[in-house]
This record gives sequence, C-alpha cells and structure tokens, in this order.
Amino acid sequence: MATSYKPPLDAIRFALFDVIGAEPVYARLGFANATRDVMDAVLDEAARFTETVLVPISDVGDQIGCSLDKSTGEVTTPPGFRAAHDTFVDGGWSGLTAPEALGGQDMPESLGAAVKEMLDAANLGWANYTLLSHGAIEALKHHGEDWQKTAFLAPIIEGKWMGTMCLTEPQAGTDLGLLRTRAEPSASGDGSYAISGTKIFITGGEHDLTPNIVHLVLARLPDAPAGTKGISLFIVPKFKVGKDGVMGERNGLRCASIEHKMGIHGSSTCVMNFEGAQGWLIGQPNKGLNAMFTMMNTARLAVGLQGLGLMDRATQNAERYANERLQGRSLSGAKFPDKPADPIIVHGPVRQLLSTCRTLTAGSRMLVLHAALQVDIIERSKDDAERANAESLLGFLTPIVKACLTEWSVEVTYDALQVFGGAGYIRETGMEQLARDARITTIYEGTTQVQAMDLLGRKILQLQGVGMRQFLGLVQKFCEEQAVNVDMHGYVLPLAEATKRWGELTMDIARRAAGNPDVVGECAVDFLFYSGYVALAYWHARAAATATAAGAKADNPHLRDAADYFARILPRTATLAVLLKPDRATV
Repeated sequence: MATSYKPPLDAIRFALFDVIGAEPVYARLGFANATRDVMDAVLDEAARFTETVLVPISDVGDQIGCSLDKSTGEVTTPPGFRAAHDTFVDGGWSGLTAPEALGGQDMPESLGAAVKEMLDAANLGWANYTLLSHGAIEALKHHGEDWQKTAFLAPIIEGKWMGTMCLTEPQAGTDLGLLRTRAEPSASGDGSYAISGTKIFITGGEHDLTPNIVHLVLARLPDAPAGTKGISLFIVPKFKVGKDGVMGERNGLRCASIEHKMGIHGSSTCVMNFEGAQGWLIGQPNKGLNAMFTMMNTARLAVGLQGLGLMDRATQNAERYANERLQGRSLSGAKFPDKPADPIIVHGPVRQLLSTCRTLTAGSRMLVLHAALQVDIIERSKDDAERANAESLLGFLTPIVKACLTEWSVEVTYDALQVFGGAGYIRETGMEQLARDARITTIYEGTTQVQAMDLLGRKILQLQGVGMRQFLGLVQKFCEEQAVNVDMHGYVLPLAEATKRWGELTMDIARRAAGNPDVVGECAVDFLFYSGYVALAYWHARAAATATAAGAKADNPHLRDAADYFARILPRTATLAVLLKPDRATV
C-alpha cells in the first residue's frame, strides 16, 4: 500500500492569495492571464492531474526504477512515466510560466511554484525531469541568441524536448573551477564546437520521455583562463540540431551508466560521456557561470519546493494514520470508550510529532511562495528600484529556502514515519520512500553547508546584508502595524524579540569574522537555521493576522499552527543563539 496524497488546495490558496496577497501584485505586473478564476482553474486541474495521473505511478517508479541498455546507452523510465509526460504536455503544463511570445501561457512563476509543489508531492521521481527543463528555459530565455530560442527553447516549452544541466565531473563538484570538459571550435566552420569530457550525477541525462534531450554543458575553450573565469556554457543536444532547428543525426554523447540510489528511483541519474559532441555556445566565451547560475538559482528554489511537497505528503499520511490506528487509552481517560482502544492521536507525543510536521509545512509554503513572487517582480516590474529590491531579497531568501525546506523535509518525513511506528519502516505503507526521497534534497543543487556559506559569507558579509535588511524591514513594518492588536501580541512580541537578537548576532559575527575569517564557516549553518526559524515565525504571524482579520475562531487551523509554531519551534532559536556566541561557535 503506497501513501496517498490529496493536493492541499485550500492551504495553497490561503498562502498565495490571502496571506501573501499575490493577486493584486499580478495585476500590477501585467499578468493579463492571471485572473482569479483562471488561476483557480489552473490549480484545480493541476490537483486533478497530480492525484489521478502521478500518484498512482509513484510507487511503481520507486520499486521498478529506471533501466539502462548498455549496448545502446538508452534509458527506459518506469512504467507509466512516458504516458504521464504525454498527458502533461497535452495539458500545456510544460509552458505554464513561459512567455506567450515563446509559446508559453505567461502565468506567474509563483503560481507555477504552487503547481510544482503538487507535482513533487505526487511523484518526485517523475517531477525531477521537469525541474531541469524549467531551468533550461530560464537560461536560454535570458542568455540564448534568437536562433537558439527558436531552435531549442520553443521545443522545450512545448514539452517536445527536455533539458538538463551538466556541471559536475568526477573531480569537480562544488568547485567548478576544477572542471576539465573541453570545447574545441568545429572544423566545419558553422560556429559550433566539439565537446569532450565526462559529467556525472546528471538528472534526466538519458530517458525515453522525449525524442531529444537538450544538455546545457559547462566546458573550457582552448584559450580559457584557469579556474571559474575560464568556463563557458554550451547547448549540446542528444540529436544534432542546426540553426534551422531541424533535428538531425545522433550526437557524440552517450549515457555510460545510471546511479543506483537511496531514493528517487524513478529519476534517471546518469554518467554522461561527451565525445566530440556538437555544441553551441550560449552567451559570451568564459562567461558560462553567469548563464548557469540563472539555471542554478531557479533549481535551488525548485528543490526547496521538493522538500515542501514531501513534507505535505508525509504529514497528510501521518495525520490519517494517527486518527485510524487504535493503541492504548488517553492519559486523561478513554476518548472513544465504544472502541477497544483510542486512536493514537490522543497521545501527547504523537500530537507533538504531528504539530512539528504541520507547522514546518505550512510556514515553508508561505516562505517559498513569497520567494517565488520576487521572481515575478524581477521579470515584470517596470520600476528599476523595485526590481533591484526584489533581486536582493530573492538572493537572501534562496539559500534559506533551499537549505531549510530540504532539511525540514528530512525532519518531517522522519517524524511522520515515526507516527506509523514499525509500520512506517516497512515498504508496504510507503512512508520509508518519502524519507529516502527527502534525503537527496539536502545535497543536490548545493548542499546545506554550501547554502549556509552563501547566506552568511556572501549575502550577509560580502553584500553587506542588503537582502536581510529588506526582510527585516518587512518584519518591522508588520510588527508596527499589529502593535495595537491585542490578539496579535502573542506573536508580535516574540517575533520582534527574535528579530532583534537576529540583528545583534549578525553584527557580532561580522565583527569577529573581520579578524578571523574562519568564524564564517564555524557559524554558517547555525546562522542559516536561526534565519529560517525567524522567517517562518514572520509568516506564521502573518497567517494568524490574516485569519484573525477574517474573523477566525480559536480552533482555526491557521491560528492553531501559528500558536504551535511559536510555542514549540521558534524556541529552537534560543539554542542556536547560544551556539553562535564567541565561546561556542568553534570546532
């Protein structure tokens, strides 16, 4: 028996439209198609697709996985995956957020993020194939030449082809300056290059979902300087494509093997060999990281959404099981005397597990959707200052979203499995799959430790905390607005205190790091989580204010989650504050 999943449409709408207030932002930014009735229809149809098409093949994908024909280098995806992709394409989902001029539907990225949460929750192995296609769309949209947009971008938006991101090599992971893949100018004189080298851990590097796969590959030109300053980005399709957009013969690349992984078995993770494969330069020579980071930052938000999807599915199943499983009696007396035992939901430790799952999930949803809204502002605002502010805020939020939501997904899937007891540890319930799938999210697209160093070392110290100051401004404004609301004091006062301490800790770390750069590494992870917990406190407080203003009663789930978060999760910052003190933050 696999886990079930019901897309949380009410929770998504509450977060996106009621708390964040995205609808008037869309109107101001000129999203003509993003009317409320259309967006509601999009969410409803996405829920139907994920629940009826993707959920049924999730367990199959995990148990059967992908297979490689070593004689041909071809990968076969699990049963049902290709048919699901065909349905996905027929529904126009592959171009949901792409511009109409490029064949897309021109819907907001933040609405697309809500859809992606459902895709990831329903079937993460399948959804992984669409993740890199979306990243390829962003890279080509911003950095590709006009003919490249016609020849490569349009088919990806249509869903006829899919994309990948080829960075990692056996000797070059996080440090891309060590990569060795070469790009030699083609002897044909058509402006193409011959790409040679090996890339590893390539998600969707080979599959049978589409006839062509467009690889975006980092490589070095013959005269490239050493290190990251000498990296260029190339389009390298599985089947050659000329400037006329016509797909030709098989290119000089091949899947050498697929990884046998702990989780996401339905997603093919490939070792790719490029042997003089035809490639086309994207952007300027030796400026490949500019284009690649467009793709990478998109992927980091997307992986945060993967964590959210897994959290929600795990929580749903744990709550269902806790209400069905009979075991013992409540300490205060039988709550269901007509039954042989009470359901385990009556036991305090089980309720605490479920509270952690619910509050981290609900807060994470608001955090990541707000981050995705900044992408819409960057893309569409005509106000230079507004775009610059959104850029800074998004840069600050991205490592928090990527790292915290994925680490919390490990915690939540673990706690949800614990609710099942021994039943959660065996395959039949499906809970162990969620725990296995969650584990990779903290690793790929930049580990938690990489995100922590990016947040503290770059976004706070190097860039002088511009994005953090913007977020603090949002918190301060909210606290000032709610200061006269007695019903909100239980949220506003501890939020203001935690935020004040956050600023003080930041200044203290900056002072110490000026004299000892190793302080950054010693404090980075604890600082990251302190930041994440305060960010979620802000959003839970916002949710409580929204629910209160709408006349919610004490048993309202948003008020319950906010109260639980402030009572049981936000106090974790006290421990982190101790760890960030000068005499503690050393190893």
